[in-house]
Amino acid sequence: MSDIPRGIKPGPEGTYARALYKAMGLDDEDLRRPLVGVLNSFSGLCPGHYNLRNLAVHVIEGIKEGGGTPLEGGLPAVCDGIAQGPGMRYVLPLREVVAASVELMIGAHMLDAAVILASCDKILPGAAMGALRAGVPFVFVTGGLMQADNVGIVASDIKEAIGRYQRGELDPEGLKKVEDSICAKPGVCNMMGTANTMATLLESAGWTMPGNAVVSALDPVIASYSKEAGKRAVEMIGEGWGPVDSADRGLFEDMIRVVQAVGGSTNAALHVPAMAREVGVDLCADDFERLGRETPLLAKFKPSSEYNISDFARAGGVGALVKELSGLVNLDRRTVTGKTTRENYPLAGTREPEILHPRADPISETGGIAVLKGTLAPEGAVVKSSGISESMLVHEGPAAVFDSEEDVREYFSSRKVRAGDVLVIRYEGPRGGPGMREMSIPAAMLVGAGLAESTAIVTDGRFSGATRGPCIGHICPEAALGGPIAAVKNGDTIKIDIPARRIDLLVAEKEIERRLKKRRRPEASHKGFLGIYSKKAAPASRGAMIEPE
Repeated sequence: MSDIPRGIKPGPEGTYARALYKAMGLDDEDLRRPLVGVLNSFSGLCPGHYNLRNLAVHVIEGIKEGGGTPLEGGLPAVCDGIAQGPGMRYVLPLREVVAASVELMIGAHMLDAAVILASCDKILPGAAMGALRAGVPFVFVTGGLMQADNVGIVASDIKEAIGRYQRGELDPEGLKKVEDSICAKPGVCNMMGTANTMATLLESAGWTMPGNAVVSALDPVIASYSKEAGKRAVEMIGEGWGPVDSADRGLFEDMIRVVQAVGGSTNAALHVPAMAREVGVDLCADDFERLGRETPLLAKFKPSSEYNISDFARAGGVGALVKELSGLVNLDRRTVTGKTTRENYPLAGTREPEILHPRADPISETGGIAVLKGTLAPEGAVVKSSGISESMLVHEGPAAVFDSEEDVREYFSSRKVRAGDVLVIRYEGPRGGPGMREMSIPAAMLVGAGLAESTAIVTDGRFSGATRGPCIGHICPEAALGGPIAAVKNGDTIKIDIPARRIDLLVAEKEIERRLKKRRRPEASHKGFLGIYSKKAAPASRGAMIEPE
């Protein structure tokens, strides 16, 4: 743990701080106890964070019961589904702001420990980065799953409904019904998007209460998880242990195996390396490929199958998953409960083998994410192979090139997309976007338009965890840094071979070099934080975090 002095200094040196805390009703006894931050990303802007205000009440109760003094403060949050289009430029950069917020809140107030309430896509990894950076004991509370009025229908179906509407298969009344009914209650979208991928990873790492990742936001048990998290944050201070003490290379490699086993979001290829970097562990996209080759795919969830995360809970959730992965992941690592992972989950294995397959009968011998390399992506590209039909694992077709997400959306809207094409969306990388926007709407429109069996998308941007179909992202180097994707012209042939882990631009190497030398794209000037991110973001293959000079 961190060796920075914590808490309020005794005697005259602490007078000023004590006086200010007393303005909020704290007394001398409160200020002699450990100070535990309740870092809450509650937001009226995000359905996944809307219920966190209520959960904080139980966290505070647990901290008091454990003998600590709770001090609540806010963290920023954003909903990827709401921040589509121009707003999406800010989402991945916000991860860096959340990380800094956690680090600075803990450091400035010299907190002894923290309970972090968060739910959604970039907020969870950002908060984890900051907590690891700060080094104090921490526990996460994730807010639980959204329940829809239409059972089995989840938020990823909305985007595909847009494509069906544009194809003429859904009338305005039908689309309005989708809009009004799918997101009926607060909580995290009930699919294996980035939010639930990260919640699954945090629970598998032992950073939440067992069961927290797959509980419904409306289930009363989530209150007990929250209270226990507060209590354990205080107890860990006395034990002299925190999660950072177990955060070694093996832990982050286990996270990668868990992502691979559940067909998790490709965004994990950004977030796991970024978290690992906080404790000096270097991981990259190649590690996802190496570990994916060794890890079986045991489950697929919406949008890659008919099952949602509530079904995952029915099959035994994270506990059943890690038990099935025994021998590949470490079950004897200490967790925030004070017990090992093995002790946290005494019942072995899956309860629903058709949902969560046993290790002896996997869906696939290799994991759900593949890393491709070739003349189009010399430093790698990432694809959720578990969400692609057999017919599109190998594809060759002419390129249709777009320099922004808006351009390809317009192309879809005008119904010009041809079966067999490879849609190339570039200048959407971490620096070129800036912000590495997700192309989830174009990807869903592809599916909704009935083209997922014939047409592919490749981009130096990223995709949502809610993406399915032949969608390849994280092309490195990105176009803005002179990667070969900047040299593609309309009509060039691109070959994708996922089993061979190849993605190639079938143009002579000298011609690619000639085109890149002639490449001219006006450099946009961005102010504020986007300007900082556009200059300092690492490549997607290394997590796209802001790197110091």
